[in-house]
Amino acid sequence: MMKMPYVAGAALLQVAALLSACNSRSDEPLPATNAATPAPATAGSDVPVSGPKRVVLAFGDSLYAGYGLQRGQSLPDAIQARLRGQGIDATVVNAGVSGDTSADGRRRLAYTLDRMKTKPDLVMLGLGGNDVLRQVDPAETRANMAAMLDELERRDIPVILTGMLAPPNLGPDFGNRFNVIWPDLAREHKAVLDPFILQGVLGQRQLMLGDGVHPNAIGISRIADRVAPLVAKQLDD
Repeated sequence: MMKMPYVAGAALLQVAALLSACNSRSDEPLPATNAATPAPATAGSDVPVSGPKRVVLAFGDSLYAGYGLQRGQSLPDAIQARLRGQGIDATVVNAGVSGDTSADGRRRLAYTLDRMKTKPDLVMLGLGGNDVLRQVDPAETRANMAAMLDELERRDIPVILTGMLAPPNLGPDFGNRFNVIWPDLAREHKAVLDPFILQGVLGQRQLMLGDGVHPNAIGISRIADRVAPLVAKQLDD
């Protein structure tokens, strides 16, 4: 199991306050937009877009919403740019809400899906970071994540899970129960798994905002480089 870089308890409390302060909500998911300069796309951006129109729902928390970034710099924006750069006619709908826990996501998932004009071809599901910050019992996090995967299964929508890991300072018991949630559920629900959404970014000051928890635009670009190929493969399948 990959180890998460150390995050001090004081920093966790500071970020928890930050997230609760920016817990703005939107009932309507928005298509990713490149109104501002997005994170740079991968090579091949001159490939003309063709093929069937695809819709990807990015359903998560501030790591999807683009907390602290300019409009057009969120992870859904960066992934959409990479897909279109490969010639895939994909729209990535940003349904990230800053401050959301897995319980919040569970409450709004069906509503979000019902309000979409088109059934998504794929859902990226990324929640759990705020559960760590609030030290939610991992059993509750697991139940909420499982319920969302059940809902997506009922609707016959494939899923990419972007996972989360607990910092070591929360103790081995919490970490051991929390960190296995995403691998376990990915196996049980036959979902594609990216084990840790902040892999290669967390702990790298040049890739993070000042809070030390949210990626900056360059960090988002690094994450998109890893996740976009998973999305492209699932859309191709």
